[in-house]
Amino acid sequence: MTGLVLLAPGLPDSLLTPLRASGLTLQTLDGAPTPEQAEAATAYVVFGGSPASAALIDSLPNLKLIAVHGVGYDGVDVDHARSRGVIVSNTPDVLTEDVADLALALTLNTLRALPTVEHHLRSGRWAAGERAPLTRRASARRYGVLGLGRIGAAIARRLEPLGGSIAYHSRRPVAGVAYAYHDSARTLAEAVDVLIIATPGGAATDKLVDAEVLAALGPDGVLINIARGGVVDEAALIAALTEDRLFGAGLDVFADEPTVPQALLDHPRCVLTPHVGSATVETRAAMAGLVVENLLAVLSGRPAITPVV
Repeated sequence: MTGLVLLAPGLPDSLLTPLRASGLTLQTLDGAPTPEQAEAATAYVVFGGSPASAALIDSLPNLKLIAVHGVGYDGVDVDHARSRGVIVSNTPDVLTEDVADLALALTLNTLRALPTVEHHLRSGRWAAGERAPLTRRASARRYGVLGLGRIGAAIARRLEPLGGSIAYHSRRPVAGVAYAYHDSARTLAEAVDVLIIATPGGAATDKLVDAEVLAALGPDGVLINIARGGVVDEAALIAALTEDRLFGAGLDVFADEPTVPQALLDHPRCVLTPHVGSATVETRAAMAGLVVENLLAVLSGRPAITPVV
């Protein structure tokens, strides 16, 4: 294997450690590539949301692979990469279960207001005789999953034991699925109490959940997002929450990460986590291993293990 593997800034140690042990030549790409980096680079490792633009791809004439550490690849200009003969790989499947677990956890935490009632206990208010506020039940709810791919389907399976109904919207109906299908995000939101977003990010889904969809979800509705922050019109979400036109939200992703709007931080019915859907020891190790496998395969002249298709 020859060539240089460029790394997007900020990749986690869980990935950097196996990369360093792989024997590959590594350098972090900080800004535009130097002439030496541009000539030598044969692979580029990125987060799913890291930019890998057409201009950057064109600046790396010997690039063979863009290896995405994550299942989403909305930051990568995949069409342009393909036109240049550059393979794009990602890490599907290995993070499905953990992300679905977090979606369920956010759903339960938001409906039952667990952070709020825990604070009530820890602050001494319960001991002082003050009752905790009433919360909302999770069982027998109408749940909607926006995007019934691998992760969306895993979320739906976790919702089944709650005894409610499950509906979904995807670009097209999914064969063999018994859940009710809706042909738009708006009609799905109108039919459910809890809307869980599991779509890919990118231009096709930018602000898919807008003011109209939030209005359809209604003042008793709950929004859960473990997909990409850009799928939600964040300004419209904040307006709906602050004006009590939406009950609450459980969010793992945000429009301008790691910046989280103060209005969301301050809202008592928001449960917020810092983009940790795949952040377990087990899953991050599996993701890192798959990135390294893709690099070793492509740079040895073999097909990618998990190419984006």
